[in-house]
Formats: sequence, C-alpha cells, structure tokens
Amino acid sequence: MKHLFKFSVLASRRASALAFSVISMTVYAAPAATPPAPDLDLTIQYYSKIMTPEGVLRESRYEEKMLRRPSHVWVARVLPAVALAHQEGHDEHQPQAKRAGDKNVKQVSLKTESHEHKHFNHVVVPHHVILDNNKVRIEFVDAIEKQVVTIPAAEFENVNFDGSWVNAYYLLDPEQLKTLPLSTKLSTVPGARWRERETNGVYQRVLWDEKRQIPLVVETGDKAGSFYRRIDVKPLATVSKDLPWANVKGFAQKEYSDFLD
Repeated sequence: MKHLFKFSVLASRRASALAFSVISMTVYAAPAATPPAPDLDLTIQYYSKIMTPEGVLRESRYEEKMLRRPSHVWVARVLPAVALAHQEGHDEHQPQAKRAGDKNVKQVSLKTESHEHKHFNHVVVPHHVILDNNKVRIEFVDAIEKQVVTIPAAEFENVNFDGSWVNAYYLLDPEQLKTLPLSTKLSTVPGARWRERETNGVYQRVLWDEKRQIPLVVETGDKAGSFYRRIDVKPLATVSKDLPWANVKGFAQKEYSDFLD
C-alpha cells in the first residue's frame, strides 16, 4: 500500500517544508481519466507522532486550507500568530499586502531574510497545481512580493510535490484506494465508508466520502506505537467564489532558479 498512502508520507515531509506561476515549464503527464468530483473548500489538519530509537517522542501538527476546482488545486498553510510574528520580524521592511487567496489566512512573503538575498520558503507560501491540456504544472503565489514562481519538473521533489494530479486533486488515488478492503467499522458520515488493512502490526485506515470524492480521515501507524499519522479533512459548507489564482494580474513572473545561490 506504499503508493496509496504516498499522501501521508508527503504530508509528514511537509511538516518541515512545503509549497508553488504561469510560465512555460517542463510538466508531468496526468492520468487519462479520473472520477468526477465536486468543487470543494477544505480544512485539512495533519498530526504525526514518532518515537525515536533514543526514546524521544516527537509530535507535529499543522493545518492547511485547500480549494479544489476543475483543473485547479490551491493549498495555503494556516499560520498561528507566533509564526506570523516571526515572519513579520523578517519582513517588516516589506509593505503589507492582502494575499491573493483565503481572506482568513494571513499571507507571508517568500523573502524571509532581511538582506538582499531572497530565500524561497515553499512551506509558508500558497501553491497552485494546474492541469493544462492533460499536463500538470505547479506554481507558488506570493501576494506580498507580488510574484508567481514556477517550479520545473526537475525541482518538484525539492518542494515536496510528486507530480501527480490525482494525488493533488483527490489527496490520494481513488483507484488505489479500491485495493484497500472495506472495514466493518461504521461511519457516522452519510455516504462515507471506512477501508482498512493491517499487515505485520502496521495498520492503514481511510474514511472515504463517495459523494465528495475525498478522504475525510487517513490514518497510518503501528501497534507498537512507534509511529502514528492522522489527516483530518473537513469540507466547508460553501465554496468560495473568490479564486486566488485569478488575482495575480500584474504579478512578476519568477523561476525557481532565481532563488538558487
């Protein structure tokens, strides 16, 4: 089940780094067909717990907002006040500007150093995944710096993107999900069903919403308690009419290489 739960692995990697312009770039091909799915605005919460060989328990948790529309996926990290204060301490010389995106999530700049060198922090800047003519592109949109940064396919791994439209759009592959057996565990969500498997003490569980075509819960862990990861996905009651990727008129077009030493 390694491929199915690639989402979980990537999510845990994003705890230390994550993030994504409309310029020509090398692209990955998208799959030929995927199930139909409705537009969604989502809140996604990530939690992980790992016991190290030294006996140290390490926990991490964070939250993201996601917008899913035909051929577009937008993801923005939710930053707590203390993180915003830290970012603003680095960027106090920059003019404040409203982010092109979720009005409830304050945006921070790509520029996280006060000197001339610009550091590309892909964790805190919203990313935009686009399916264009059956090809996948990815960009990061920085509303404070008013710039859009393209990521070439050769650099996808450096921003924790696996190049998969299916994983970006559905959070995990619906076809791979079908290989996970249905569970006897009952769901309290109408139209959602649990699937799970346990092998050699390692379990994998998914609560999949058939109507929305999205997982509501993804869990992986082991019976020994050495690691546990959980992702909770909450669909919002309404979808936003304000599409952040449409608010980039006049933004400078940058390339990933512009931020390399």
